[in-house]
Amino acid sequence: MDAVELAATASDTSTPMQGLRAVASLRAVVDSLELRQVEQALRSGESWTSIAAALGVTRQAVHKKYGKRLNHIDATRRGHR
Repeated sequence: MDAVELAATASDTSTPMQGLRAVASLRAVVDSLELRQVEQALRSGESWTSIAAALGVTRQAVHKKYGKRLNHIDATRRGHR
């Protein structure tokens, strides 16, 4: 099932258990996409602060969520904005 089909199933309240499974699947897709975007933003020189602003969270929240997973990105490539 693709993301569009998952979204349709997740929004259909007539079958709540299927809807909940679809919500869980969408959450996994979104988490994966967010990780990829955060990683690319860091590689492009964006700061944790600018990434957090784009996601609507605090710098501390985004760093806590991704800091250890993305520590392989060299600090000089990340930039220090």
